[in-house]
Amino acid sequence: MWQIKPMHDLTPEEFYAVMKLRVDTFVVEQKRIYPEIDDHDRHAYHIFNQGADGTVSAYARVFVEADGTLTFGRVVVAAAHRGEHLGAALLDQILACCQAHWPGQKIVIEAQQQVVGFYARRGFEAVGAPFIFNSTPHVRMQLNSNQKNV
Repeated sequence: MWQIKPMHDLTPEEFYAVMKLRVDTFVVEQKRIYPEIDDHDRHAYHIFNQGADGTVSAYARVFVEADGTLTFGRVVVAAAHRGEHLGAALLDQILACCQAHWPGQKIVIEAQQQVVGFYARRGFEAVGAPFIFNSTPHVRMQLNSNQKNV
């Protein structure tokens, strides 16, 4: 079941399941050592698909940065659920959350380079050259408020 919750509404079990997926994917699977939990978690809307057994199969967080930029990140689908189109469903949930809370606002993300095509198919455009963030190549992308997919 898809859920969208601010940090203060997450149960301890939900927070654990979300963090387990994030650490399993971004730290262990992708072999990156960096602080997985950061201050954005406190102010984000956490979007996740949770099964009856409590495991989280897909997750992302949406938040506004200190400079007012609307963004999302930590987009992940559990390895056991890849190929089930959860990424597209998750992006639909992300965009619906953005529209509900920040209607018409431009969205700017820092996408891992290997998923640029995924976002481009939904109308995101690359802005600038690739760069390294947390030891991984990324591309800054944006979706303008006047595009149909917002």
